[in-house]
Amino acid sequence: MVVFDGSILDLIERILVEELINLGVGSVLLIDMAGNVIINLDDGKTKYDVYALAALAAGNFGAVSEMAKIIGEKEFSLLFHKGEKESIHFSKVGEGQLLITVFGKDVTLGFLRLKVAEAIEKIQGLI
Repeated sequence: MVVFDGSILDLIERILVEELINLGVGSVLLIDMAGNVIINLDDGKTKYDVYALAALAAGNFGAVSEMAKIIGEKEFSLLFHKGEKESIHFSKVGEGQLLITVFGKDVTLGFLRLKVAEAIEKIQGLI
């Protein structure tokens, strides 16, 4: 389990704001695989329970990881769920962290995947 000190958390937050929030992503969560929230950032319009979302996201990612193993894959490193108004993208950051982004129709999936990959690369350089 990775323990982040305050200066690393500040740097990660800055990366997530610059790479995702400032570009139109509504909410970004960095969680551990148990569903504990490490970082919670949003555009000021978030109205849902981020702790419930984090717990359910961790469970969802765990379930899908087991499905990957059943079909012979080591894991699926990212997941995407599309909704009418909001969509959710999950991506593994390290061995124990998951980055969750919630975004609306104004952000395309391809652009989001690119920005998430860039953010994760920067974060991995810190940890």
